[in-house]
Amino acid sequence: MRHSRRASAATSAILGNRTVGEGDLNQAANAIAQLGIGAELTATIRAIEASLTGKQRRAAERTLADYEIGEAVLEGALKIKDLAGQIHVVIHAVGILVVLPHILARDERIESVSLGAGNTGREHDLVTDRRIAEFKFIQWRGGAESIRQNSLFIDLFNLASAETTKRRCMYVVDREHPDQFLANRRALSSVLSRNAAAAARFKALYGERFKTVADYADYIKDRVEIVDLRDVVPVFARSERSRVSPGSVPASSGRE
Repeated sequence: MRHSRRASAATSAILGNRTVGEGDLNQAANAIAQLGIGAELTATIRAIEASLTGKQRRAAERTLADYEIGEAVLEGALKIKDLAGQIHVVIHAVGILVVLPHILARDERIESVSLGAGNTGREHDLVTDRRIAEFKFIQWRGGAESIRQNSLFIDLFNLASAETTKRRCMYVVDREHPDQFLANRRALSSVLSRNAAAAARFKALYGERFKTVADYADYIKDRVEIVDLRDVVPVFARSERSRVSPGSVPASSGRE
């Protein structure tokens, strides 16, 4: 019972000075769902635009009433937007916690774990008596992915340059895009341009030895294991199939 209370409490998110509970979230979702999703939402917006053209205030108000557009819809959208700002932190934290039972050996001991997304002050997401590890729950889309690529490279560099004899593991969802990135000729000066601290450490270690991502990736290929979580944890394989199924809505972007 104590655990169920904790779980129930965890479903409420603190946003500023207000609490949004499960009931509030359901109301918010229902309010915005009436507009539709994906292509349906686009069609609804276009229909409203056409309906409003040439109308004066009273007629416009009737059009909004016909489509049930009011403050409730706006308030619902604002609540969902507030929560969406935290979703990447939730995915990173819960993702690691769900993965742990699948990757840890029976007698492997956790020495530290960093569940917060971004810079938490700890060197690695996971440190045990046998491995150091980083986790990337990014859903790659192909094309221009420079921010995601930069983040992945920094994590790989941190693993490869760590002073340890432990296993070094980089856990990702779908290896295809990371492998493509690590095989390309993108300049390291570009990849490291937004992280001065990492750029300085890289130069101190290697000077001008490596010019491209592929050069460095080839150097560390036997030092860092890149593991596709779809092969380890069933939920990631199911999520990937759902994401690419016909009619599915693309996931939101952001750091995970």
